[in-house]
Amino acid sequence: MAADAPGPDPSPDRSEAHDAADREAESLTDAQRAVRAQLLATEHWSLLASRSTTQSEVLTRIAILLTLVSAGLVTLGVLGNATGFRGWFGIAALGVLFLLVLLGFVTQLRVLNAATDDLAYVLAMNRLRGAYLDLDPGLERYFLTGTADDFDGVARTYYPFADRDRTQVMGSSMMIVVIVDTALSGLFAGALVSSITTSVGWSVGVGVAVAVLVFGGSIAQGYRSYRHVQRVHVPLRGSRAG
Repeated sequence: MAADAPGPDPSPDRSEAHDAADREAESLTDAQRAVRAQLLATEHWSLLASRSTTQSEVLTRIAILLTLVSAGLVTLGVLGNATGFRGWFGIAALGVLFLLVLLGFVTQLRVLNAATDDLAYVLAMNRLRGAYLDLDPGLERYFLTGTADDFDGVARTYYPFADRDRTQVMGSSMMIVVIVDTALSGLFAGALVSSITTSVGWSVGVGVAVAVLVFGGSIAQGYRSYRHVQRVHVPLRGSRAG
């Protein structure tokens, strides 16, 4: 996801270092340029492989969570029919819901960490494309995605054909997990209150309140994670320069 606050401003020392790198690139021989291009391409493929592996692992984790949630809810339905929703059904329901909530939050943490990793991969690949431009500035018109390793460059990579669109965040895998965790947390809290007070009103009220808190906290956690990367990352090439 993208944020509104800008990243660190390029310092004069960094601008001087960038100018020095430009002068160094101009003085390279063809053989040296070829070696650098091979090294950059190797690193680029390594980042692509790491990004693909991370995304594949996260999608598998999400699929496992959704499968367990479906199985858990079906189990509760079968137990309810067998016990008439009386006796030990309440304890079993609380146990199943607690397990699902725990698995949901563990999955959410992994998805959040993967989103941060993906942001790092995009920044790194933007930096490499900037290095390609240092070797051959004429390549710039062929790059559809960003060539600057700042957050304007990240936005260009994530959204190459439009301005930043928050619907992409709302439709992301992270949002699916957040919604599932929100529903599970609300159900568990409501069921717990119902087992203590037997009041439908209190159960619904507490369940809704917990769901709202979990949803808001999850969104805030994702935003803080993004902002942390934005604060600590120091770009080598700004969008104006790239």
